[in-house]
Parts: sequence; structure tokens; C-alpha cells
Amino acid sequence: MSDHRLTPEGRLAASTEMSPKQVVEKSELLEFIPKGTRVYVTDLGNASEDMIVSAAKTLSDRGYTPVPHMAARRYQSVDAFETRITRLTQEAGVTDVLAIAGEADKAGPLTSSVALLETGLFDKLGIKTIAVAGHPEGAPEIKPDVIKSFLMRKHELAAESDAQFILATQFGFDPHKVSQWLDEIAGWGNQFPVHIGIAGPAKMTTLIKYAAFAGVENSLNFLKKRGGSVVSMLAGYDPETMVGPLETRVEARPDTQLQQLHVYPFGGIQKTGEWLANRRSWSFRSTDTSSLRA
Repeated sequence: MSDHRLTPEGRLAASTEMSPKQVVEKSELLEFIPKGTRVYVTDLGNASEDMIVSAAKTLSDRGYTPVPHMAARRYQSVDAFETRITRLTQEAGVTDVLAIAGEADKAGPLTSSVALLETGLFDKLGIKTIAVAGHPEGAPEIKPDVIKSFLMRKHELAAESDAQFILATQFGFDPHKVSQWLDEIAGWGNQFPVHIGIAGPAKMTTLIKYAAFAGVENSLNFLKKRGGSVVSMLAGYDPETMVGPLETRVEARPDTQLQQLHVYPFGGIQKTGEWLANRRSWSFRSTDTSSLRA
């Protein structure tokens, strides 16, 4: 019997992400993403609330599932957070979010994704699916025991919530380390479906920049050693080195919580979209969210 997570070609489905400015000012890029796909709307602190809401509405109107980042530390008050999520749900039809701590020069009273969840506002405003962050390679400045306690606290909150939870991870380049991490969190009692973050096809120079920012340099060093030559640096990154072993894991381990891919389009939406289309890994079940339920 085939695994429902894989296409007939053995491919995992995928989501991706865009900046609010890309969605609003370059909406033609959506031509490279099939309708129904989960498109995360990033919040790096450089877009206004109006633009974020406009981007989410554009995605909804065009037939996509917008998943705006809700970055806790950027809200200067609980009221500001309530205003944001109210606008997203009522003006843009948002039903899915990604709850993260985020970064800010001066944090407000909400300092973590757990704090966002504990307000109860996601349930109050009808959010159906909540993605929370996973870190297969750890997180800068957060101790492993704190990461574990936060994840298990999210499970407690999920049990009290009407929303369904998923775990969406930072990108990496070492599939063996990801597999070890999946086993580790399963041992903790993780019950959330996992969407593994991968970098889409891109130049190595681009990946080096993003890897340093995200704190995954060790994984990138693994990739460079595996490439073994300047040629691999010039040719660019082939995501299949990461994705292939993950799809093999799903085939070999039907009980794994690994559910699908989340592709970071560092090489651009067009290049990412064409790669996913060619490998037949776009969200072939994009309008069926039952598989996202914890």
C-alpha cells in the first residue's frame, strides 16, 4: 500500500514562502506556484502591517493558503498582536499561521511563540492550523533542554486548542542529522506532523549568507565537504542531496512524523517553482488539509 504522503513518483509535497513585498508588487511570481499551496508570508520587520495583510489577502483571493509569520517579539503589546491577527482573519481570510519568537531591537511583552499561544487569541479568532518552529540543528542562544520544554509545552497547549498543530523547521543540509532529530523528538513524545525545511536550488554564495544568518553553518560545512571541490561551489546547490534521503525515510519508516517539505526559495521563486514542478513535488494534495492534522 502506498504512503499517502508521497506522490506516485515517491515525492513529498511542498510549501514555500514569499515576502509581503513580493506578493504585493510581484504577484506574477505566483504563476510558478500551484493554487492551493501553503505560502508562508514572512515577517522580517521590514514590512508594514498593511502590506502584510494585503499580501495575505492577495494570496487568499488568488486561491492559495496564506500562512503569515506571527513574530512574538515584534508586538509592542498584546493589543497590537490582537489587532494584527484580527485584521489577518477578518480582512484577509487567514486560517493558518506560523507562531515564532522572531527578532526585535526591543521586545514587547510577548517574547516567545508559547506566549502567543497562551493568549488564546488564535482560538478566539478561528485559526485552524498553527505551525510552530522546529530546529533540527538546535537554535542559537537557546539551550537544548529549553527547546525540549517549549516543544512539550506546545503539545499541552495543542491539547487545549481547537486548532491543529504542525512543526515547520529551519532549513539544513544534512539529512542524517535531520533523521536523528526526528527520532529524538519522537522519543520526547512529539505528535505534531513535521514539515522539514530545505533550501531550494541556489548559488552556494547565497546559501553561505543565509546559513550564517540562520545559525546552520555546521550543516553547510557538511555539504561543502561532501561536494569536495570548487566545481560544486560554482555549480550551485542541488536540493536532491537533502530531499532524496527524506523521501527514502518516509518509504522505510511509515511511522515517522515527517509529513512534507517546506522550501526556502533562496534562489528565487521561479527557480524553486520550476524545480518542484519538474520533480512533481508541488502540493499535489494542496486542498486536502486533513494530512496536516496532528
